[in-house]
Amino acid sequence: MVISCVVVVVSENKNPIRALSWTLALLFLPLIGVIFYLFFGRSLKGKAMVSRKVRRKLLEKSRPKQHSFDNAGLNADQIQKVKLAHNLCHAHLDRNNSVEIFTDGQSKFKRFKEDIKNAKDFILIQYYIYNDDRLGNEILDLLAEKAREGVVVKVLYDHVGSFSTKNIFFARMRQLGIDCHPFFRVTFRKLANRINWRNHRKIAIIDGEVGYIGGMNIADRYVETSPEGRIWRDTHLRVQGPVIESMLYSFSVDWNFLRPASDIEPISARKYEGNGNVDMQLVTSGPIDKWNNLVLCFQQAIASARKRIYIQTPYFLPTDALLKALQGAALSGVDVRIMIPEKTDSILLGFGSRSYIDDCLKAGVKIYQFLPGMLHAKTMIIDDDFVTTGSVNFDFRSFENNFEANLLIYSEDVNRRMRDIFFQDLQFSQKLTLSQWRKRPTFEKTMEALVRLFSPIL
Repeated sequence: MVISCVVVVVSENKNPIRALSWTLALLFLPLIGVIFYLFFGRSLKGKAMVSRKVRRKLLEKSRPKQHSFDNAGLNADQIQKVKLAHNLCHAHLDRNNSVEIFTDGQSKFKRFKEDIKNAKDFILIQYYIYNDDRLGNEILDLLAEKAREGVVVKVLYDHVGSFSTKNIFFARMRQLGIDCHPFFRVTFRKLANRINWRNHRKIAIIDGEVGYIGGMNIADRYVETSPEGRIWRDTHLRVQGPVIESMLYSFSVDWNFLRPASDIEPISARKYEGNGNVDMQLVTSGPIDKWNNLVLCFQQAIASARKRIYIQTPYFLPTDALLKALQGAALSGVDVRIMIPEKTDSILLGFGSRSYIDDCLKAGVKIYQFLPGMLHAKTMIIDDDFVTTGSVNFDFRSFENNFEANLLIYSEDVNRRMRDIFFQDLQFSQKLTLSQWRKRPTFEKTMEALVRLFSPIL
């Protein structure tokens, strides 16, 4: 059995580091390794969420026609990023959008609830975690009220991500007229096939006029301070403009994955021209895609940097190519700064993240630890005119196993606003030095080294 699993691992994993990690796990922990591989190691590459026929119909109804990039008014580096994203996943360049940035749950969910109250046609909500707590019930009450008014309300949540929320909560949603479904429902019969694949996207669309995307889930921890005084610091965007149509297409694909092939339900946005000045692309990625879409977008963006690369991420477990790209940028004089939380919500991922710090510091990458609480923001700022943010963490799981969604934003204004936020957070962070870092306890170094071996499969 072990040998069979090793053969499958080697044959289907084109990432040699990932294949080696699984091989080590199978050989040195055969029983546990086989069980973990059956649940967490298999690949979904090439499997379709919806058929070509369904996708074509959704494209016809939900997707805007792509304009030429030739007269986009972008510089050469931006055009290269745009073309890469388009060739990877047909990501459209949506122009004339407006962006509102939230860095705390209080202001984001206050605005979100106002938009729900003003809904007239439909409300589409997709979150990795939807908790049965005070915030979750407040939003549920608002959604139920709109459903009673005749507004179409659809809620899609990740079954694994929302394991802690009892089924009775979602049953109550359905009783109140809300069309509510889990993504990849895990049953005993399908446990090994589904538990590792998670829809980590956080997208909400209201009336085809307002969209939300970012890192916040629906949970009290985003709006309340812990008893110890610690906060959850995250980044979320409220967008308006043609990009809403791209978000609708992404939601429609995920929604129709749950439906019979004969029951196709396209969801169309109101057609109007945006009145903002922000160009952006919505890039989705997942374990079924031919390419690791967001990994390639990140690599290209890092390679194109001339001045600065600022990254905020809750977990820092980069692929070997991304690590070398960051080291190369720093060694060539680019100002590379990475901000991670001092304490994470995962002990293992915390050890894994810290195992890469020494490699970064040696190359001149500046590492900062955010002190007030859990830094959950997922943001990368490149030079003066590019930002990407959304649901993807800077780690193997997000890049390879999760269904994710990020916006690529081509805007000097948004770049400047995000830089200002980064430097505000720096005031509450400590900068690590190589000499200090190497003085940490031997136990921590040992744990980091052990977890590092298995980081590609965490």
